[in-house]
Amino acid sequence: MARAVTMGAMRSLLLPTAIGLAVLAGCASQPTPPAAPAPIPATPPPAAATPAPLPAPEPEPAASGTADTIAGFHAWLEAFAREALAAGIHTQTVDAMLARAQWQPRVVELDRAQPEFTRTPWAYLDSAVSPQRVAQGREQRRLHAAALEAAEQRYGVPASIITAIWGMESNYGRNFGSFSTIDALATLAYDGRRRDWARGELLATLRIVDQGDMAADALVGSWAGAMGHTQFLPSVFLRFAVDADGDGRRDIWGSVPDVAASTANFLAHSGWKSGQPWGVEVRLPPGFDYARAELGVRQTSDAWAAEGVRGIDGAALPQLPDASILTPAGARGPAILVGPNFRALLRYNNSVNYALAVGLLARRIDGGAGLSTPWPRDLQPLSRSDVKTLQELLNARGLDAGTPDGVAGPATRAGVRRYQQSLGLPADGYATRELLQQLQEP
Repeated sequence: MARAVTMGAMRSLLLPTAIGLAVLAGCASQPTPPAAPAPIPATPPPAAATPAPLPAPEPEPAASGTADTIAGFHAWLEAFAREALAAGIHTQTVDAMLARAQWQPRVVELDRAQPEFTRTPWAYLDSAVSPQRVAQGREQRRLHAAALEAAEQRYGVPASIITAIWGMESNYGRNFGSFSTIDALATLAYDGRRRDWARGELLATLRIVDQGDMAADALVGSWAGAMGHTQFLPSVFLRFAVDADGDGRRDIWGSVPDVAASTANFLAHSGWKSGQPWGVEVRLPPGFDYARAELGVRQTSDAWAAEGVRGIDGAALPQLPDASILTPAGARGPAILVGPNFRALLRYNNSVNYALAVGLLARRIDGGAGLSTPWPRDLQPLSRSDVKTLQELLNARGLDAGTPDGVAGPATRAGVRRYQQSLGLPADGYATRELLQQLQEP
């Protein structure tokens, strides 16, 4: 296994540079406070608001762990130190944190890795909403009722939803991740797929320490820089972390009150509507146009009811002003009517499977049931190479499935629908192995 290369030798390199720039700038002794919170954009913000970065070298890294890579990493850290000082971070913070940053080849490997098989919704939910996780969630909900209910009262986000996110993100605090946040983000900023994003998150991490929220050695999390019980990115921490226990620090590693309030605050700013369900399972009318089962198709629940959509048990639909229908496994699987709160969960993690898992786990923690309609478990998942072949075959027939990249996104689903329509099948856009085999026939 490749070994992390220590950067302790950087101290002698960074400190003179940092002090020199501080003297020239005349402002390193006073940190710039973080910008006031702003509405969350459609994708998570890449960084807290900061001055425009100084130019930094963009070397071509050599193979992981080589001398050239390490030298390039040293040079990048030196340039980034000047950028951090220009952004108002104290000299002592810049020196102490960057001088010990380590190059982590494993982070680069994980960043570049792409799973060959995409998990089906039912396989994902079997794991995410397992009986063990439900039982543990109920116990954590009981043990920390005061903190969770205080967050619910303050922000309007149900305690069970906060608990479910906690379970999904760190298994209720059992797995924060084992990577130093500084190491992970410095590595990604030097040699990752999203270098500008990682550089912004690294600067936000420096600001967390500079403001006294947490000590540098306490910042431990995932390989991608997410931290604490509910895996906040550093920029999200700066904007939404809350000191709920009144100890003067926003501690999402050791304080459940802070964790609960911070998570609820994020969701409240993401559009969570108090009193509305995240979604309900529904029964679709005969002849339903599955092309409309997309998050981008929105109308009131009354409008869906007028088309014949009903609750799975025949009950009236809840009042939702902006609702969509999802069929994660196509026409043979469950149908779910989702509203603004489902989209708020997507702001936490932009995955329909993830948001569905949080909603169903919360429901089970509250003592409710899961979905009634069975999943089509006989369907085998397609690999990325299978999906790429499917896209190429659809494009060859003029059905426009988008760029062949192995990811079944909206363009691919639209191409699959067009092919299904040509065969007289329900046009649900769900790609199956059987469909791929039909496309491959001469």
